[in-house]
Amino acid sequence: MVQSVTKGDMLKDRSAAGALLSWLRGRAMSFIYAGRGFALLWLTQPNFRFHIAAAICAIALGWLFQISGIEWLVLVVTITTVLTAEALNTGLEKVIDFCQPDIHPLARDAKDLSAAAVLVASTGALIVGSIIFIPRLLHLFR
Repeated sequence: MVQSVTKGDMLKDRSAAGALLSWLRGRAMSFIYAGRGFALLWLTQPNFRFHIAAAICAIALGWLFQISGIEWLVLVVTITTVLTAEALNTGLEKVIDFCQPDIHPLARDAKDLSAAAVLVASTGALIVGSIIFIPRLLHLFR
């Protein structure tokens, strides 16, 4: 059985292809914007660079000590949590600076609270790293 293709069918196909291309472009742009945000974090936030350096050290120790799969999972989630907290803290500070350029107690409190979130995440990361690596380091030096 031969099926005929109408002009309307061809237009629908073009429309669907156009919608797909538009969707793909949007996804590609979201990665470009995220990359710009990462670059801003790297270039403007010394604490972010410190956290990246600490993450690299933790990954190197994990590789050196051949930690288990579960330990890798915990390590990756911990690193991701700290980096995410730092990014959100920076974003919130920028929004506050934009909305409230003058010194205001509520703006100060919001900034301090978001900084506290980074401190909590970083402290948790230090505890996780200590649990995973201190016994191995002690064993290495015995």
